[in-house]
Amino acid sequence: MIDKLIQGYEEYRNHYFRDNYDLLHKLGTEGQSPKTAFITCCDSRFNPLLITNSNPGDLFIIRNVAALVPPFQEVSGWHGTSAAVEYAVRHLEVEDIIVMGHSDCGGVKSLLSDEEIEDKDSFIPAWMSIAKQAREDALNDHPNTDKPERLPCACEQEVVKLSLKNLATFPWVKERLESKKLALHGWYYDLVSGEVLSYRPGTDSYKPVLCK
Repeated sequence: MIDKLIQGYEEYRNHYFRDNYDLLHKLGTEGQSPKTAFITCCDSRFNPLLITNSNPGDLFIIRNVAALVPPFQEVSGWHGTSAAVEYAVRHLEVEDIIVMGHSDCGGVKSLLSDEEIEDKDSFIPAWMSIAKQAREDALNDHPNTDKPERLPCACEQEVVKLSLKNLATFPWVKERLESKKLALHGWYYDLVSGEVLSYRPGTDSYKPVLCK
């Protein structure tokens, strides 16, 4: 596999890098100034740059398990996602933050599982515990569904809503929201159909992002 990656890098150097040298050189020497931060899952099956037809430098991409944003905490510790959000908002001064969940999310599957994870070295259960409320909301909305496949989808979409809610707990996010300098967006990507849905707070529903 490593040989394939090295071959891919060679093709990148000989083609993409050469064809886009001016843009990449400018980004490397003058720095980045993206207008949008994109918070999404680590899943290997999709790429925000490809989905949005964006160029390097357009999106400040933050990836973690299940596209989760923890609530603001005034405690010491390692807070990679929170630090990335802070950098995007306070230093890059992005104008939009998109949180995008997706179908068939492994993190959400673990959240919905009733199995106890006894591995004391596992970080996943503690991380996914951030989304316990999303799990409860999805279960309450689908208590006796005759379509079990709807539950993971509902929970994945609830996780996006929870992350949007948690984003607003950061003081500098809240300040920029109130001054209309920042907007939050919730998206959901279907891996099979390629469709992106957008969360509409007014109706508490998801609609195709291309729907006006």
